[in-house]
Parts: sequence; structure tokens; C-alpha cells
Amino acid sequence: MAPVTASTYDIDKAAGLLRAGRLVALPTETVYGLGANAEDAAAVTRVFQAKGRPPSHPLIVHIGGAELLGEWVEEVPATARLLAEHFWPGPLTLVLRRAPRVPLEATGGLETVAVRVPGHPVALALLAAFGGGVVAPSANRFGSVSPTTAEHVRAELGDVVDFVLDGGPCGVGVESTIVDVTGDTPSVLRPGGVTREDLEAVLGRPVAVPSTSHVRVPGQHPSHYAPRARVVLVEPEKVVVEAELAQEQGHKVGVLLPPSSGDGPAAVHAVVPVPGSMADYARSLYGFLREFDQRGCDLVVASLPPEEGLGLAIANRLRRAAGPRDSG
Repeated sequence: MAPVTASTYDIDKAAGLLRAGRLVALPTETVYGLGANAEDAAAVTRVFQAKGRPPSHPLIVHIGGAELLGEWVEEVPATARLLAEHFWPGPLTLVLRRAPRVPLEATGGLETVAVRVPGHPVALALLAAFGGGVVAPSANRFGSVSPTTAEHVRAELGDVVDFVLDGGPCGVGVESTIVDVTGDTPSVLRPGGVTREDLEAVLGRPVAVPSTSHVRVPGQHPSHYAPRARVVLVEPEKVVVEAELAQEQGHKVGVLLPPSSGDGPAAVHAVVPVPGSMADYARSLYGFLREFDQRGCDLVVASLPPEEGLGLAIANRLRRAAGPRDSG
């Protein structure tokens, strides 16, 4: 794991603000989170207000180590313990029955709670200094593009957040994988930084990725992770043609250009080549979407990557970014 980049002074300041019920943006390996004391119902409510997030949407509780899980959930089944041992710290969130110390404000009124140990040294240092759990949904307005740098947080939330703890750019770039382990069969409720293939290798059995779930978790809103520009999804071989047509129709078009598409469209507003590595693509995706907004695009043409490994998480985010507006 990389060394801690934030100063001890800033980490202690952030911990003190959390104890006082204030909001602190903190880096994780996935995205920057808008943090609050997980046991302070009033502070948790401030997170929802700051983001404009519906109070029925549960938050993830971030804790400092796998050995603390039993303090936050009713019980730790063998499957949960196995996954925690293999993937924590890291981009995996486990959904379990909540312990009494978790307020219903943090769970969206549910009797389940989502918990993870972040794989970022600054986040872990903050959790150690604070000495408790921290709810930390992405530090952006509800439904918009998640932030992967401290600058993204400051640009979007401004003084709504009391302090931004800068830990540099996020290394994974898409949110954690959420796995429901409340029953006998674990299932992926949100694809993310831990792949389905990784989970299956550890568990020794197939893991389902249902398209819908009765368990409410972050990132399930029909339109989510979305830039201001409209996102249209088409087949990879149609990206160039659709982008040129939209530009001719008067749109300011941005293109996420697949590696197989050559030089791309000749005359559109902005072209961003998609990295050949899925890890690089995931790390950069939200930055790409923000770039299109910054460059004044009103429409983004993209295609879905192969839905395996991290490609599944990227495809999930692009579908949510397109939301119900997409007709491609």
C-alpha cells in the first residue's frame, strides 16, 4: 500500500471535525467520500442534505479493520469472514444485519448495513485517529459523477463540506463491489473494484449478479454517475458514425473512443481515447466524464466494454450514467 500522503496535522484535524459532527471529504482507493461519524444520526442526516440524497438510500460504513466487523453487524457468517480476510482493506462492501450501534439514518431505515475497510492509507490513518466508523458516500451531488480527486470535491461541493482531506488521485476510480451476504448465497448488488471472477475464485462457486435486488444499496438509482451531458450508448462499431451524425445535427459531441475505432470521428467537439487496460479505464472513467462537461459537450457517445473483470463495473457505471434517457 502507498505511504500516507496527508500530514498528521490534517488527519488529526479531520478526526476532530468528525467527532464534532462535521463533514469531512476523505480519499479512498475508489472515490472520494463525504464522511461523517457513523454513530451520530444528526451528522449522518447532514450528509444526505449536503448531497441532496434521498434518505431512503443507505450509506456505507467505513471501518478501520476486518477485526472490527463484529462490532458493527449482528453476526459475521463464515462467507463474510472469508471475503473480508481476502479483500480487506480494499474495494469490497459487505451487506449484513446491522448491530444496534448503527443508526437507522445510516441504513436508509433498513435492518441491514453495508460495511467496508477502505484500501487507502490516508483513509485508514483517519479511521485510526478518529477511533470509530465513518459513513462516506461519494463526495458529490446525488446522481452526478463521482469525484476521484480533492479538486473534484472542492469544485462540486464547495463550502458544503467542512474539510477536504487530500490523499491524491484515487487508484481504483470506480466504487466498491457490494456483496449481499445476509443469506446462504452471496450475490453482487453493485459491480465494482473487486471483480466477480475474484469473488468466485475465493468462494469456489459461481456468484450471481442480479439486474435488480430487493436490498437497497448505493448506486441503484436509474440515473446515476451522470455528467451534465446526455450519455448515449451504442455498439462499438457505431460510435464514430453516431457521433458524426449527432454533431451534424447541432450537438456538441464528446466521444469515448474504443481502442478498435482507429482515429475516430473527424469533426466532433471532444474525443477521449479509451485505454486498452480495463484498470486504467476504470481509474479514468469519471475524470473523462467530467472532462466532457468542462469542454461544453451536451452529448457523449460511448460503447460498453466487454462485461468481464472490471469491464462489468465500467459497463454498470455507463448504463447508470445514460440512465432512462438512453435509447441506444
